[in-house]
Amino acid sequence: MENIIEVKNIKRYYKIAKEEKGFWASLKSLVNKKYEIKKAVDDISFEIKKGEITGFIGKNGAGKSTTIKMLSGILYPDSGTVKIDGYIPYKQRKQYVKNIGVVFGQKSQLHWDLPLIESFELMKYIYKIPKKVYEENLKKFVELLDMEDFINQPVRQLSLGQRMRGDIVAALLHSPKLVFLDEPTIGLDVVAKEKIREFIKYMNKNEQTTIIFTTHDMQDIEKVCERLIIIDQGKKVYDGTIAEIKNKYSNIKNIEVMYEDGSKEMKTFDINKIPMNQVMEKLFTEESIKDISICEPEIDGIIRDIYEGKIELNADTKGE
Repeated sequence: MENIIEVKNIKRYYKIAKEEKGFWASLKSLVNKKYEIKKAVDDISFEIKKGEITGFIGKNGAGKSTTIKMLSGILYPDSGTVKIDGYIPYKQRKQYVKNIGVVFGQKSQLHWDLPLIESFELMKYIYKIPKKVYEENLKKFVELLDMEDFINQPVRQLSLGQRMRGDIVAALLHSPKLVFLDEPTIGLDVVAKEKIREFIKYMNKNEQTTIIFTTHDMQDIEKVCERLIIIDQGKKVYDGTIAEIKNKYSNIKNIEVMYEDGSKEMKTFDINKIPMNQVMEKLFTEESIKDISICEPEIDGIIRDIYEGKIELNADTKGE
């Protein structure tokens, strides 16, 4: 399958004014201000194929948001190239935005005082969506996201979960080939999160919509995405599957032991210090064990260790 996104060696710098200490130094800086250069994005490259759904994550300040803004055409790279579906986003923004959808979890594109359905009608006008396409998409999305009961209510009266479903529909009504989802489940309850996750998977599988998913909720990533890109300090540090990162970098194994009396105990082992065969031998020497099950490593813990520098990654080879 051909690539829809091609990012090559992009860099983005920011100038930050230096703070001068002392009264006279502060006065002098008003006339002759000094700056330091911060690398927000430092030589990142990757490709994403049509119909792929990719988690794009990084801790706060890692360069994640700056990269997404360059992909969506809001910012331009200081060097390197971004090409998406044949467009250079920041140069051909007017034509490009017709083919993408964007959802920001903390910034709604819905009109606060209008009924939700009227916000959708405005999107139909803005994107010049053909009537048939609009009606078919609206009917399908409303059913999938269970929105019949509140589609005629003013947006200000909706719950956070209802507004988020409305934002997702608004971003997809024009059938975009590519969708950027930034924290689409932030602040939502378990039921609302699961409904949105299922909808995202449906759109990816049935409509072949390419999706880039950014979030701090690793359950979103694990349940929705197969591929994961991690950036840290402006650099790409991992590009591969969720399964690969769990298998390769999770050295802590949790083993649940069930005893004959019905009690359970969770034992934790570091297999870098004790080989797995020795762990199992040790367990089998214990009496009264009825069953043993090895629990899957938690992706949250692995990502936390990466952010804290406890795990060093090599992103030279995708899926290595």
